[in-house]
Amino acid sequence: LSIHGRVEHALAVRRTGRPRLIASGVVDDPQYFTAAGLGFEAEVAAQFNQLTSRGFARYVTVAADLWRRYRAEDCVIECDGQRLAARAFTLVVANSDQYGNNAVIAPGARVDDGLLDLTVVPPVNLLRALPMLVKLFTGSLGSARNLIRRQATRFVVVRPAPGLIHADGETHSAGGRVEFTIRPRSLRILAPATVTGR
Repeated sequence: LSIHGRVEHALAVRRTGRPRLIASGVVDDPQYFTAAGLGFEAEVAAQFNQLTSRGFARYVTVAADLWRRYRAEDCVIECDGQRLAARAFTLVVANSDQYGNNAVIAPGARVDDGLLDLTVVPPVNLLRALPMLVKLFTGSLGSARNLIRRQATRFVVVRPAPGLIHADGETHSAGGRVEFTIRPRSLRILAPATVTGR
């Protein structure tokens, strides 16, 4: 939404911004604004949220430590009447294009198009990890090989067992069946007057 940055910029948006209606997502019960998911990112969020001192560097440390031990899980994704089997290292259903910090997980996603954007990242070995991170932070993840990308208003993910999910980084316990839906034009925000997309 182009509000990231200095406090002065955010305060200027409060004075000169324009109201905008955007969508929000729902995963099982929790509502979210940017992204929700399961797998590796939910496990990282759970550990990161327990830290007393946080920040981007600590997040990277937690993720690197967990990456060596985490194992992808098989799941089935239902959307638009189709069923898709996938082995997911991490699975995200995004409302916006990024997590934050310019980590663009769903290139092209828009908060006002009435659609959710699914990204499934397959198991990532050491050779693929760095190029994948570069693509994540340069907005070019869509060109990565073996990713699954879909758009829909509803996704159902069935996994082998209950586990964690996250909604905008806040973790929750969920069952083996996880449903993601969208609420179009459900959130009224102030955005910079010049922003028209994302």
